[in-house]
Amino acid sequence: MSLSYWEIKSWLSNIDYTIIGSGIVGLNCALQLKKQAPKANILVLEKGVLPQGASTKNAGFTCFGSLSEIIDDLKYHSEEEVLTLVQQRVKGLDLLRKTLGDKAINYKCLGGYELFGEKDDMFFNSCISQKQYINNMLKPLFNETVFSLRPNHFNFKTIKNQLVFNSFEGQIDTGKMMENLLLKVQSKGIKILNNVTVNEFFEDGNSVKIKTNDFEFSTSKLLIATNGFTSQLLNEKVKPARAQVIITKPIKNLHIKGTFHLDKGYYYFRNIDDRILLGGGRNLDFKTEETIILGETEMIQNKLEILLKTVILPDIPFQIEHKWSGIMGVGIQKKPIVKPISNHVFCGVRLGGMGIALGSLVGKSLADLVA
Repeated sequence: MSLSYWEIKSWLSNIDYTIIGSGIVGLNCALQLKKQAPKANILVLEKGVLPQGASTKNAGFTCFGSLSEIIDDLKYHSEEEVLTLVQQRVKGLDLLRKTLGDKAINYKCLGGYELFGEKDDMFFNSCISQKQYINNMLKPLFNETVFSLRPNHFNFKTIKNQLVFNSFEGQIDTGKMMENLLLKVQSKGIKILNNVTVNEFFEDGNSVKIKTNDFEFSTSKLLIATNGFTSQLLNEKVKPARAQVIITKPIKNLHIKGTFHLDKGYYYFRNIDDRILLGGGRNLDFKTEETIILGETEMIQNKLEILLKTVILPDIPFQIEHKWSGIMGVGIQKKPIVKPISNHVFCGVRLGGMGIALGSLVGKSLADLVA
């Protein structure tokens, strides 16, 4: 594409910082950079019309880990590492709320619940036997008991009568969050260019040359915040993980309030606008869901609808109104990757499905690293 003098002068000249990715990480990074260097010329590049990965497509859980997830994390991380992970998630959620305000993201702390299948005796008993240990581990962070047991008063079917409850878990309106985050970034004079795909980059002396699908330009520093799409630009240990989601039409007198985790967290659902939003199922076909292609598969979509009919809304008629998917960035290790790639290139990626919890903090950490 042939750019005009005005376009080059106004948008692509004298760029101090270029950020690839306008999701939660990229935009929080931009805000922090602007706070540190108010006169800096900051440009954010986004390959989609809206943030392409998971920032506008997630379920809107303000969670830091269910009981079974934290227990599972202890298999691959030390207790100190797991405690640090939870602490980072809590700090990230606090930073998100502080940055935008609870009203702007429609934050509600209705509590979170973990459900266990009625035949999963061994798994359920194992988790319950470790509940006190996990509560003791988390006590220094919350100064209260995190996980407790509550009866199944939601009338869910084919699950244990006892649910594991977490009073600290909440929910937000993902669309409002990103809308207000974008508005705040733009109000600071930070430029965002959409529909721009970065094909390659290389250091050229004291700058970084960036080639996109339409133009080339130079920047003093390059920051990569592409999470699930990281492998397209960097050789880092980040795999894409597609998450499929469905949402019902409004349901009259919906009695389900809160956020819910099922089957080791591979399924998750919540109430929103008198609807039920349900997502997950990548454990049915890990290989197929290890993709950067947005879309839905018949197998997972069928499973999601079956869960609605048999477990979540067994006696309530419903209709599916929307279906979509998002791309997360995962790895064997759950610790986010925030590090320099070279003298002028840096990255903040691999949020492990905890983008809402970690995104603000990873964005800030990435900016602090550059500073």
